[in-house]
Amino acid sequence: MTDPEESSRLEAERLAKIERIRVRGGEPYPWTFAGRVSTAEARAQCTGLAPGTEAAGSVRVAGRIRSIREHGQSSFLDLEDAAGSIQLFLRGEELGDRYDLALAEVDPGDIVGADGAPSVTRRGEPSIRVNSLELLAKAIHPPPDKYHGLKDPEARLRQRYVELLTSPESRVRFQGRYEILRETRRFFDAHGFMEAETAVLVPVAGGAAAEPFTTHSRYLDNDLQLRISLELPLKRLLVGGFERVYELGQVFRNEDLDTIHSPEFTLLEAYWAYADYLDMRGLVEQLYGELAAHVARRYPELPAAAGAPSLFRAPFATVDFVEALEAKMGTTGVLERSREELGALARAAGASVPEDSPAGVFLDKLFDKYVTPGLVRPTFVMDHPLATTPLAKRHRSKPGRVERFELFCGELELANAYTELNDPVEQERRFKAQAGGRAEAAYAFDADFVEALRYGMPPATGVGIGIDRAVMRLLGVSSIKEVRLFPQTRPKADAA
Repeated sequence: MTDPEESSRLEAERLAKIERIRVRGGEPYPWTFAGRVSTAEARAQCTGLAPGTEAAGSVRVAGRIRSIREHGQSSFLDLEDAAGSIQLFLRGEELGDRYDLALAEVDPGDIVGADGAPSVTRRGEPSIRVNSLELLAKAIHPPPDKYHGLKDPEARLRQRYVELLTSPESRVRFQGRYEILRETRRFFDAHGFMEAETAVLVPVAGGAAAEPFTTHSRYLDNDLQLRISLELPLKRLLVGGFERVYELGQVFRNEDLDTIHSPEFTLLEAYWAYADYLDMRGLVEQLYGELAAHVARRYPELPAAAGAPSLFRAPFATVDFVEALEAKMGTTGVLERSREELGALARAAGASVPEDSPAGVFLDKLFDKYVTPGLVRPTFVMDHPLATTPLAKRHRSKPGRVERFELFCGELELANAYTELNDPVEQERRFKAQAGGRAEAAYAFDADFVEALRYGMPPATGVGIGIDRAVMRLLGVSSIKEVRLFPQTRPKADAA
């Protein structure tokens, strides 16, 4: 890899080239390069040409120089753009003085435009036989060594742009993320859901047990919070008369930063009037089946993507929350245990959780410790204890439970859904009961949401899907930081 002293020398040389270009009246950062085609289109024009021949006419391509190979009065430049790569072939006897001038100006990492005839070399390589070469952006920093890339994990995250320009695998990963987002939107659109855009800055961040980020509006002279969920505004839309709505956007939680948590993450929430959590379970199962089929078609070279259709083949397994927990713990009567007893059991199992947490937090921790590690294949966990879920409807036949499911796969939660609570009196009571717990564990008391429910919200189901985790599972990525383009990192001075 290039050491700092060598890098500094190369940068000085490149800055000197910029100065020489400008002294000659040139511009190392021109405004445009009109008429270009992608390298894929240029390669297609080489199809069918015999080795050593060229097509009639010319094409214009542009991209980044990956390497330069000089052989006397002939040179070969590997040019890469978003569509792929193609070889540029320059000959001194054809370009004359422009040949030496072009090679004196350009370096690996520079962005250039080339005009020339599509051709195939004697060795059968699709190429552009260059008539003119134009520098479009001089790279002052030399690119990282192509064999080693950017290895410092913190630098990779802070300078994602460097990783992207040196790692085709990284670009494939984020292209896959984009396609999963696009296919998710397509799926919900096709099922009659309307995409909504709700506020990011809100007076009260509700809909989840999480600590919000706070800020202040100078104009309103009022404290505001970044949303932690999309749930409550979307339910307001059900009150307002929409029957199928979804939103796909960023939410913010002032908490952990690890391999499966990020303070900023991408969440999909969808709400469906006149349906229940069993209807939503079928929809979620279908969604993951279609996403799995798509990534397998597009990325067969990725083992996780290729195996996704087999992994996400319907029907998914189902387990009962309480029955599974009691079986793994070797006990009974979990729902009858006091908050203090549940806390003691959670701490005995190794869970790190404050003693004054609500009972639902202890139950969730116990489930995470005893049951979640065994959920390797996609599994719906059904019918959670009431204490865990203030926004879900009471189960119609199981006392002490709510109509809720979570979808787990390989210890990752991939969906969380309810039959939604729509009784305003019951909702207000639960908000107040939850607010009696630790502040950071409490669902915010959104009085306006209770007021909205008083106008009547139809029976409904809703689901939340963490898109980052879905991408991790479908593409086989082990850290959430690797599926977010610009993840949060520690300040550089504290990185060590």
